[in-house]
Amino acid sequence: MYTPKIAVIGSINMDLVTTAPRFPAVGETLLGSGFAQFMGGKGANQAVAAARLGAEVALVGAVGDDAFGRELLTGLQAQGVDTAAVKTLANTPTGMANITVAEADNHIIVVSGANFGLTVADIEAQEALIAAADVVLSQLEIPLPCVEAAAALAQKHGKPFILNPAPAQRLPESLLAASSLLTPNAHELAISLGLPEHTAAHDLFAAANHRVVMTCGADGALYHDTQTGLCQQPGFSVQAVDSTGAGDTFNAALAVYWPLGLPQAVRHACAAAALSVTRMGAQGGMPSADALAAFLASQP
Repeated sequence: MYTPKIAVIGSINMDLVTTAPRFPAVGETLLGSGFAQFMGGKGANQAVAAARLGAEVALVGAVGDDAFGRELLTGLQAQGVDTAAVKTLANTPTGMANITVAEADNHIIVVSGANFGLTVADIEAQEALIAAADVVLSQLEIPLPCVEAAAALAQKHGKPFILNPAPAQRLPESLLAASSLLTPNAHELAISLGLPEHTAAHDLFAAANHRVVMTCGADGALYHDTQTGLCQQPGFSVQAVDSTGAGDTFNAALAVYWPLGLPQAVRHACAAAALSVTRMGAQGGMPSADALAAFLASQP
């Protein structure tokens, strides 16, 4: 049985989530209604999602030498993620996200911490890991030069490099050219290309000149097929509980099912993302390969 090898280059955070009846005014102390702590960060989320789907996953990243860092490493290992390439930094806190949820919305403050202690030398030290992978997956919650180094190594060894360009920033042409696939939403694609944020989807694809799968939330995804042009993979109808981590699940599934070809990989990715929103937490609803297969078999 084929087991894909996925190398994830990215962030590792502890998500601290507070729920409240409303957002406090400036200077106000407000009693919250709940608190939860979740393993997060786009890199960690994507690594866990890929491992749940049956891939052999190695994560390249950094945590601090603190309680959060140790808890995150233990949690990643429990999910089957190889953390040998995650370095521990002294005198630097583990990355964290302070999330307040109220009034059907959220406010988020991210402290990058150890994620921005990752260096190009750290990436280059993992050349053998990247060379051995079937697919390399990265995001933009670590320093951009680290992402560029990973893309260059993947290109050097002929490995597909999937870039999830979030949080959005203008991307250098060299990184776009080294990426096998970009997986933004419309807002992220516009910013990545230096275009106005409300540029129409057709115009974004025309301007991209790169292979793109554009996520559209509950509406699924758009992608350009060389034979049929612009295609839409519809979303799947589920009872949504928490959309946190849906994009990370989408990217992980895209990497895992890459060998099936783009149309099938996108279909699997949309289905996996749909299942992921049916439970609380970024990683709570990430499906197994069997659960995903059963869900797809139940669809028309």
